[in-house]
Amino acid sequence: MNALFSFFLVSALFFLSSDRLSRKAHKIHQRVLTLDTHADAPIMMVKKGFDVGERHDWVRDKSQIDFPRMKEGGMDAMFFAVYMAQGPRTPEGHANAKARALEIFQSIHDALKKHPDQAELATTPADAYRIEKAGKRAVFIGMENGYPVGEDLSLLKMYYDLGCRYITLSHFANNAICDSATDPDGPIHNGLSPFGRQVVQEMNRLGILIDVSHVSDKSFYDALALSKAPLIASHSNVRALCDFPRNMTDDMIKALAAKGGVIQVNFVSDYLRKPSDEHRQALNAVRMSSVGRAVTPQLQAQLDAKADSIQKRYAYERASVADIVKHIDYIVRLVGIDHVGIGSDFDGGGGVNGLEDVSQIEALTLELVRKGYSEGDIAKIWGGNLLRVLGQAKVAQ
Repeated sequence: MNALFSFFLVSALFFLSSDRLSRKAHKIHQRVLTLDTHADAPIMMVKKGFDVGERHDWVRDKSQIDFPRMKEGGMDAMFFAVYMAQGPRTPEGHANAKARALEIFQSIHDALKKHPDQAELATTPADAYRIEKAGKRAVFIGMENGYPVGEDLSLLKMYYDLGCRYITLSHFANNAICDSATDPDGPIHNGLSPFGRQVVQEMNRLGILIDVSHVSDKSFYDALALSKAPLIASHSNVRALCDFPRNMTDDMIKALAAKGGVIQVNFVSDYLRKPSDEHRQALNAVRMSSVGRAVTPQLQAQLDAKADSIQKRYAYERASVADIVKHIDYIVRLVGIDHVGIGSDFDGGGGVNGLEDVSQIEALTLELVRKGYSEGDIAKIWGGNLLRVLGQAKVAQ
């Protein structure tokens, strides 16, 4: 009888403790401004019939972001990515990338015009706080892969005027700006190209953040040395915890932080926990299969189907919310609380057990509270650090 009583007492205390943590996390989550620096919502938004102003279901259509679920989850602001897979490095390829990028920009602006009661375009830190106070979602715009810049420096001003506030210099393959961390053919520029050096300087002049997620280590150090503004890694993780060239070494994170930058931890499972060799090879095969090719809707559908099949096959290796916080903890111990943030990669491969879409992001705040982070720390992680750096993006020449 005493043993049974003790069991129920311990169980009751556990649930009371968990409930207190949940209530504490909920209050903190409601008070801080939450900002995600990398969301691939436009991948879904350009699909026929998809309306980001309506609530969708992750299980049914694999969509992870819309304005109603952002509100439901307490996500105040997101950078919607103008994503472009790397195609041919030719005049025709660059022209097609520019045209496609402009279509994606237009899809974002059209959605905001259609749903002015739910969301607004944000381009400054002040915008984020103003829009949050109005009870709406703040939508920033970033560009993932500098491929649409081609070799035309003047396009940076065009993209800036359309709202772009960061550019990921490359993606899974090399482009005219710099070498990628994952190009199967290896480097072609040995870091930044001569044109890439001009791009970094012009981004500084305009006030576009330089994003080093996806770039080669040499490209990272070249950009860091050249830029007069802090850099960001909009959706990257720690290589010491998950050995993949897309992730950052300790020395890179230290160098990024020393110049005031911030690394935004992402939710892609195989960048959080090292998958089996077989799993990694399958993923890489899908990622590399589009390199140098024009990504048509038909090809994208094929890639999505293959990726979904791989995810189901290796579901037992999938990461958790605790894994996300392990990377955050590591960065905090390495360089301090001022240099870490969140870049989920939702709708672009992000998502872990217990955190499947934007409606569930409070689970991350709860885990941070469980690990002992204060409200001030959580405010920095969830947006304060990135907004500080955004305010420093424009540098006097």
